[in-house]
Amino acid sequence: MTKVLITGATGNVGTEILKALGNIHHTLEIYAGVRKTNTNQREPLVFEQNEIYFDFTKIDTFWPALLNIDILFLLRPPNISDVAKYFKPLIDTAKKSSIQHIIFLSVQGVEKSKIIPHHKIEKLIVDSKISYTFLRPAYFMQNFTTTLRYDLVHNHRIYLPAGQARFTLIDLKDIGCVTAEVLINPQKYCNKSYELTNNETLTFAEMAKKISEGIGKNISYISPSLLQFFITKRKEEMPIMLILVMIMLHYFPRFQQTPKLTQWVKIITKKEPKTFEEFIQTNLKKIGKNKSS
Repeated sequence: MTKVLITGATGNVGTEILKALGNIHHTLEIYAGVRKTNTNQREPLVFEQNEIYFDFTKIDTFWPALLNIDILFLLRPPNISDVAKYFKPLIDTAKKSSIQHIIFLSVQGVEKSKIIPHHKIEKLIVDSKISYTFLRPAYFMQNFTTTLRYDLVHNHRIYLPAGQARFTLIDLKDIGCVTAEVLINPQKYCNKSYELTNNETLTFAEMAKKISEGIGKNISYISPSLLQFFITKRKEEMPIMLILVMIMLHYFPRFQQTPKLTQWVKIITKKEPKTFEEFIQTNLKKIGKNKSS
């Protein structure tokens, strides 16, 4: 039986992968990589899973976790950007283990941006000679239920230095379904890259309008200067590294061509990708009101 390790299993992406796998027939033996094996100290898994202790920041957990695994689903935690310190030892360990295939969650346009960590991680994987599949998703719709949620529900605004740049979008549910299909038949997707988008490009002004219509509450879009954005987020006690990531994600696209739409979600899953309106309707409680209300 093929053994699969899902890193980030309790996070947003990992949860959707486990859900997708739980909804289809397969013969994989799934292992959830968790930093805390005590279920009282971490987010619960969506299904009962085999668990493996795995922590990106603790290199001594790599070998025991990868030792008997055949396929590794790998992502980059937002707080880890030092590729040489953490990911090179991880890939080196994978080369010595039983890993036969790595599915890496990268980002759309990664091949054009050598400064982002994903570019370096992809290169490490290619150089390792382990077969791979690179999934390169567009802008996560779920950013509105996580990083951007506070401004939505408390300040009724989207506050980002994105100007009128257009973004391609993807729902994490679709990423989960694509990943599940690749896990079941990795040979079909061997040594290939797939950009994952839905069928629309939107500015944040247009997204604000759609959210306003969906929740019945006016959401404004404000595009501050970089200095204003930095000062505001520091006052909110956002870590400097995260502010810089936010700038990279939202400011730099103003000076780049709009990313291309692709059909890979439909081709791989045989289903149309979720629209932004569908995402809004699914998440009304998360983006339409405060947790306390």
